Amino acid sequence: MNLEVKWLEDFVALAATRSFSQAAKRRFVTQPAFSRRIQSLERAVGSTLVDRSKSPLELTADGQLFLITARNVVEQLGEALRHLRGLDAAAGQLLEFTVAHSLAFNFFPRWLKRLQAVVGEVGSRMTAMNVGEAMHALREGRCDLMLAYHDPHGSLQLDQEHFPSLRMGATEMLPVCSVDEQGQALFDLDASDEQVIPLLAYTQGAFLERSLKILLRQKPVGMQFRTVYETAMAEGLKGMALEGQGVAWIPRLSIERELAEGKLVVCGSEHWVIPLEIRLYRCTLVHKPPVERLWQRLVSDAAQVEVKT
Repeated sequence: MNLEVKWLEDFVALAATRSFSQAAKRRFVTQPAFSRRIQSLERAVGSTLVDRSKSPLELTADGQLFLITARNVVEQLGEALRHLRGLDAAAGQLLEFTVAHSLAFNFFPRWLKRLQAVVGEVGSRMTAMNVGEAMHALREGRCDLMLAYHDPHGSLQLDQEHFPSLRMGATEMLPVCSVDEQGQALFDLDASDEQVIPLLAYTQGAFLERSLKILLRQKPVGMQFRTVYETAMAEGLKGMALEGQGVAWIPRLSIERELAEGKLVVCGSEHWVIPLEIRLYRCTLVHKPPVERLWQRLVSDAAQVEVKT
């Protein structure tokens, strides 16, 4: 197999732009020449990497897997060349984290502090994403590590062989609402009489929506939920709950202050609480020394890094 580095760089550019014409401009070649180079790459690896029937184009399953290797090779080569030329390669040593939105601003700082107490200083760059986008970033090698909720229902499970995970913490999704002038909950999920509960819901396809949907299927006879607002963001639901618009299920770590101040209260028994497990994921196809060292340490010390909220 005779591979040229420029073909790998071309493929990385094509994956980023999802367009032959835009990728060709980025690589400063004509589109026909760029297309021939991608075809040469496909012949060299013996597989079709690009689904050209889609617009914008998509990578095939083989292409998605190969992209991780291509990006890894390009980045490592660039880092080696910077080192040989005496340039500052410190930025290349930063660990790239993608973190679920609801974990990014409350859980991640605490977890990183706990991590550094165990393994020492960790240079990091964090990008907050929804879980679906974060998984795509991990699959395509655009991040080193992903911190997200575990999906017990399997709808977004990652192949454990290529994407192993470690438990990093636990929390729970609580049913909460605002209070009246006497500090009492505006709504009560455990009330015995028939009632219609205004629901502040996650949009269809949002990661936390699946667990909530399964719980609500078990509601008592006579109870009804009427969706009055939807968003994919837990912070958005919190804002509406604070305004007294309905009941929302929100991770505890996102509402600790509001619960402590009495602005939000839990409005249901343990039956209505949804446990959440937080995991750190990596891709074994990416061989970045800082990631390898951190992961090996975490395999033996993961329990010391766990954060419960």
